[in-house]
Amino acid sequence: MKDVTIYTRQLCGFCTAAKRLLDEKGVAYAEHDATFSPKLREEMIQKAKGAATFPQIFIGPEHVGGCDELRALDRAGKLDAMLEA
Repeated sequence: MKDVTIYTRQLCGFCTAAKRLLDEKGVAYAEHDATFSPKLREEMIQKAKGAATFPQIFIGPEHVGGCDELRALDRAGKLDAMLEA
């Protein structure tokens, strides 16, 4: 299974929903809480090619986007394949 990284911030409902979906699928992920870290936030924005909203999710080196994009991949039946590839 590919490494999954998610940049989050506290009190973010979309972050919670994205983590819940990953948890339900049994996916281990590295969470980077950027709530109080300008350094992590800048790292996230750079890796996400300018995307500054939370969460930002990466499967392996591939930028997935946020919670809505993660859910869309799951609904389309593409998320499991991305995780396994």
